[in-house]
Amino acid sequence: MSKVAIYDTTLRDGAQAEGVSFSGIGKIRIAKCLDAFGIDYIEGGFAASNPKDMAFFKEIKKENLQHSKIAAFGSTRRAGIAAGADAGLLALLEADTSVVTFFGKSWKLHVRDVLHTTEEENCAMIADTVRFMKEHGKEVIYDAEHFFDGYRDSADYALRTLQAAAQAGADMIVLCDTNGGMLPGEIARITAEVVKAVPAAVGIHAHNDSETGVANSLAAIGAGAVHVQGTINGIGERCGNANLISIIPNLILKMGRECLPEGRLVKLREVAQFVSEIANQRLNAKSPFVGDSAFAHKAGMHVDGVRKNPLSFEHISPEQVGNKRRVLISELSGASNVFLKAVEMGLNVDKKSPEVKNILKQLEHMEKNGYEFEAAEASFELMIQKLLKSHKPFFNLEGFRVIVEKRHKDEPCISEASIKLTVKDQEAHTVGEGDGPVDALNQAMRKALTAFYPSISEVTLRDYQVRILDPETATAAKTRVLIESSDGKQTWGTVGVSENLIEASWEALVDSVEYKLLLEEKNNKK
Repeated sequence: MSKVAIYDTTLRDGAQAEGVSFSGIGKIRIAKCLDAFGIDYIEGGFAASNPKDMAFFKEIKKENLQHSKIAAFGSTRRAGIAAGADAGLLALLEADTSVVTFFGKSWKLHVRDVLHTTEEENCAMIADTVRFMKEHGKEVIYDAEHFFDGYRDSADYALRTLQAAAQAGADMIVLCDTNGGMLPGEIARITAEVVKAVPAAVGIHAHNDSETGVANSLAAIGAGAVHVQGTINGIGERCGNANLISIIPNLILKMGRECLPEGRLVKLREVAQFVSEIANQRLNAKSPFVGDSAFAHKAGMHVDGVRKNPLSFEHISPEQVGNKRRVLISELSGASNVFLKAVEMGLNVDKKSPEVKNILKQLEHMEKNGYEFEAAEASFELMIQKLLKSHKPFFNLEGFRVIVEKRHKDEPCISEASIKLTVKDQEAHTVGEGDGPVDALNQAMRKALTAFYPSISEVTLRDYQVRILDPETATAAKTRVLIESSDGKQTWGTVGVSENLIEASWEALVDSVEYKLLLEEKNNKK
């Protein structure tokens, strides 16, 4: 079967997502990541739009890309203006990319109400733009904007616009579901009809307004499209673009279509996480293929089935896309969950041993008291270590005090914490200040421990969540604190529960630091 070309528009369409803004350096870093991954085309931006995009086209030339072609994006010439005199087309040439992508109108409504020109002139605008770019040696990709809406309105005219592009020499004609309102069946039918009618290669560009962006893209490829456009993690305007992170593994693993160089699919999760970081967004835990929950198993029967044969509850092996299997621990857990979790942690236990029963009993007891370990696996591992009597605390708390002071009504509160610890038979007594009482306590603890355990300085708190467990008791309510920590290589969650918010936070903070030291201890033993 023919190869499917992957065209990434994260740096242009993705940048139009609410809350997303890429710096110039960030765009270069993403482009280099996509090139290493094996993406065929990287759309760098709208050539006539802003200086940042033009700066990208200049800077990317300094990079030695191994696989990807850079595309500059624009539109057809304006009505009544020669292609050689159109400022937008001249900007496309100024971008100096080997590939140019431009959009034109397929829908009579747009020709009439947006362009305010004739149907004949619109076709001439498309053809003239293609010819102009081909005369300048460009590979030309024509994006037929709102194509499916235009086809439903007038199939004859929509096809005329495509034929104008094809006859002028367009290398690829891309059918766009710009409004994101189509369904897979209609996408497949219309794409198949276009493939038969148009003498050029056909691609698909779908949006996700109906939650069908990925399905529509796959349907179009099944109907004969050989080029697919989308963004990493589906970021984009409104509800986003078709998600390449889902499209790519479906093409390779489900449809048997080549779209990446051999061996690159295992980088899928890494790419998704990298782009999320640059976009200053958190990767959705429930993202198919790459999310933390994509291969997470909770129900005891499911876990037992996975232990016996992973195919029983997993549609692919998580390792194929760079992910990993996770066993979740909760009140629904059975012996299989605890056993597999212990094995995952490198602990030597038997499924039928008394230790597993004790762990289950302790788990049930703690969850009744408000603990939750699904997002706090580090705390769960420490709990197991303690029950198996294989955990030796790295430090002990002798006491702490936290003061919050507001000296004037117009001044912010001042938080200060003093802490006394015993570390390696030595007493450490420090004071820390912070934006709040928990931050102050964290700073004081770090000051006390860093001299003994320098690696603690690598740990950052990425997230801090507070959940009130029994709100009916008002200010006396029990509180659960979840903390997510990272050392830049690994990320882990810890939990604390108490009627006192500071104490719950301290419990989660201690587990966070102890888990880091436990990881370091494991690495030193290897």
